[in-house]
Amino acid sequence: MKIDKHIEISLSNDYLQLFEGINQEHLRYLEKIYNVEITNRSNRFLVYGEEEDVDQTFRIFTLMSEYINLNNDLSLARIKQLIQHGFADYGGKMKPVTYNTQGKQVYPKTKGQSQFVSVLENHDMIFAVGPAGTGKTFLAVAYGVKLLRENKVKRIVLVRPAVEAGENLGFLPGDLKVKIDPYLQPLYDALNQLLGVESVAKLIEKQIIEVAPLAYMRGRTLDDAMVILDEAQNTTKSQMKMFLTRMGFNSKMIINGDISQIDLRSRSDSGLLDAIDLLRNINEIGMVELTLDDIVRHPLVAKILSKYEGR
Repeated sequence: MKIDKHIEISLSNDYLQLFEGINQEHLRYLEKIYNVEITNRSNRFLVYGEEEDVDQTFRIFTLMSEYINLNNDLSLARIKQLIQHGFADYGGKMKPVTYNTQGKQVYPKTKGQSQFVSVLENHDMIFAVGPAGTGKTFLAVAYGVKLLRENKVKRIVLVRPAVEAGENLGFLPGDLKVKIDPYLQPLYDALNQLLGVESVAKLIEKQIIEVAPLAYMRGRTLDDAMVILDEAQNTTKSQMKMFLTRMGFNSKMIINGDISQIDLRSRSDSGLLDAIDLLRNINEIGMVELTLDDIVRHPLVAKILSKYEGR
């Protein structure tokens, strides 16, 4: 049965223009996607169509409004992304994690990312697995920056296994920082986006942000820290056990990995796979699995990974 419903969007006139798009292209796109008719007078919108389609349109209206309030911007590409990643179906809110150097809010962009942040909020140790481009590293760093800004932790510790494709740190030239930096570049990229290059350099100098290869964690206890282990699929079982037992008081640990990119000689050697299997029934440990639907890079990335996984 077709119905019509009104909704009032609480936006200023300038923001309403962003909401509607140039020549109302955003509204016309939603009409096509949801098979509805949309008319409006100022901020009062009338949507006509099947009840389920109307309700779906209202949900995406709410998300569009939230996005504008968070970012002072909205594009047709972003609307497509919100729909593609299931936010309208999920009914999730765009709850910001923190903000970047331009003052723009950083928030989950998919249903899976939103669930990841929720698990981060409610657990002190979190395992997150998923393919490239799902935002595991960026969201982990963003949450660490949030805790640092709120003085809930005293430092961020970034850790990564430094052996890939059989390469050993000892044979690389330079000091420890020079050796480990190439492996930690994704973490640096996230930090620079959120804090700025100069601020990151100063925080590293003060050891408020610390970067270290996994091998250098042995014997330490990490109190008052946000500890992020990236590329955890390339840890051995003994390395993972050693890392997990470094956890101190008032600390949070995030263990990220992509189980489709294990560089160890045997997949069964992965400390990440072993830990997930061994620890999954401990309620205090959060487990998150991101999927191809959570990829927020170019749409081709998801299609390419899908083909590789299907071989």
